[in-house]
Amino acid sequence: MLRLLGRYLRPYWGQVVILTVFQILQAFLNLYLPNLQAAVIDEGVAKGNMSAIYSTGIGMLVISFFQVIAAVAALWLASRISARLAYELRRDFFGAVETFSLAELDRFSAGSLITRTTNDVQQVQQTFMQSTLFVLQAPVMLIGGLVMAIRQDAPLSLSFLVIIPIILVVAGAVLGSLGPLFGTLQKKLDDLNRVIREQVTGVRVIRAFTREETETKRFGTVNKATDRVLMRVGVLISCAIPVMWFIVNMASLAIMWFGGRRVEQGAMQIGSLQAFIQYLMIMLMGLMQAAMMSVMIPRAAVSGRRIKAVIDTKPDIAAPQTPYTPQGGHISGKIEFRDVSFAYPGAQEPVLSHISFTARPGQTTAFIGSTGSGKSSILRLATRMYDVTGGQVLVDGHDIRDYDPQALLRNYGMVPQTAVLFSGTLRDNMRYGKDDATDEEIWKALTIAQAADFVRDIPEGLDAHVAEGGTNFSGGQKQRLAMARAILRDPRVYTFDDSFSALDMATDRRLREALRPVTRRSTVLLVAQRASSIRDAEQIIVLDDGRISGIGTHEQLMATNTVYQQIVRSQGGDHAGEIPQGRDQAGQDAAADSRPTSGKEAR
Repeated sequence: MLRLLGRYLRPYWGQVVILTVFQILQAFLNLYLPNLQAAVIDEGVAKGNMSAIYSTGIGMLVISFFQVIAAVAALWLASRISARLAYELRRDFFGAVETFSLAELDRFSAGSLITRTTNDVQQVQQTFMQSTLFVLQAPVMLIGGLVMAIRQDAPLSLSFLVIIPIILVVAGAVLGSLGPLFGTLQKKLDDLNRVIREQVTGVRVIRAFTREETETKRFGTVNKATDRVLMRVGVLISCAIPVMWFIVNMASLAIMWFGGRRVEQGAMQIGSLQAFIQYLMIMLMGLMQAAMMSVMIPRAAVSGRRIKAVIDTKPDIAAPQTPYTPQGGHISGKIEFRDVSFAYPGAQEPVLSHISFTARPGQTTAFIGSTGSGKSSILRLATRMYDVTGGQVLVDGHDIRDYDPQALLRNYGMVPQTAVLFSGTLRDNMRYGKDDATDEEIWKALTIAQAADFVRDIPEGLDAHVAEGGTNFSGGQKQRLAMARAILRDPRVYTFDDSFSALDMATDRRLREALRPVTRRSTVLLVAQRASSIRDAEQIIVLDDGRISGIGTHEQLMATNTVYQQIVRSQGGDHAGEIPQGRDQAGQDAAADSRPTSGKEAR
């Protein structure tokens, strides 16, 4: 954690130094007050000298005033620096996650990343603030209190040889036990966050399958596991603090007893005994503060390591030192897979083996096959969400790894398997495709995507509110909005990952017809489950268990490829290769799917 703090506090070293000065000044002023209090008792009260009482009292007021000023200034600086620290940690954390490939996202998991950017950052922020307020004072209070106590009465100060080691032993025992527990606790919080996230996002599925009781038990399991760790942490802390205060109170009692004997013998004045007790309390408070920090620091150290692990992760997919830049920054769109094999990280078997094909501009290359045959994996490799484990993916004749990933993706218009919309307005979501898109351009893209009708039926139009995840739109509506967003970008390569699955046959057919003139000069990579969606593709690639079973047009494959024939016939096609284009209900399905939601959740 020290390296992490050192990196982020470097621009604020001046403020940290000023904060340190204020904290040390506050500690010194605090140490001087008991000495004046002893003078009031010994020189004023004991001798009846009112002028000494007034003059010393005024001095105490002045010192207290400056002590308050120093405390306020230190607290303000500590709050400001710690808040800035948290801001920059979250900023760089999010920036690092933005560069991650799917492999890194899979490795950390969404639940863990959320915990790290919220709970872990908060732990580091709070610990830094408390450290600057207490840890800087603790050495001054401990050493200064010891020196000042010795000045009051050296023989009585020998009692510290017993008191201080006892407190250090207790603090060390607590620190040694809490460190591993906090590491376990953060992992349990990751699990808890993951389960909550899954249950909130999947609440419809849970209710549809009446699995509330099962999910309640699953949540209860991780909740109890977290609770057990928290209980162990709480027991340690709740036992340690009373023990520490017991030691402090027993030490004060012993000092008062032995000090009273020395006052009785005339070896010590009452004011000096009072000051000695005050210095004892100052020293013990310093130790207590250090002990409290010994509880917070282990957890913050664990959190710091978890944050640093994300920020310092080097993405597997990054731009080369001298990336290839196409003329004008635009590719033509020719994509070639050359003997490509691919296995997901940690998988024992490859999902793709020896895949070779070429997708050219102006053509639609479609992929079809059974579930798990590797269709979506091909699109992920074509967009370099993952890197191949064998062979090459070429874009315009250059290895895809020679490009800057960000510059390359500006030439792509992607419609994912699960349409993703962001909270905001429809206009904001459309401008993900093109930042400066006009309303006219947006409506044109919506018209092509067969989405203009239901958007017009919403009273707010493009200003309509989009709920988190687009939950106030139906599946078909979200798919068409995602397509419109990609069309608005006017990319050189379109990737449709089973993006027509939520559309009825009639809407599917109209949408494909509207896309033809738009994609005439672009490369289209299309994954589909329905053979009707890819019938007109210039090149259809049939996948079977991660390998290419056949390549050709619909007519060629129907004549030569058994796997394709089985797929078509399983969907209702006849022996002549005809694919049903819909049923009488198709138009009614389209109308139902296009109904306006008006900001309310579609049912």
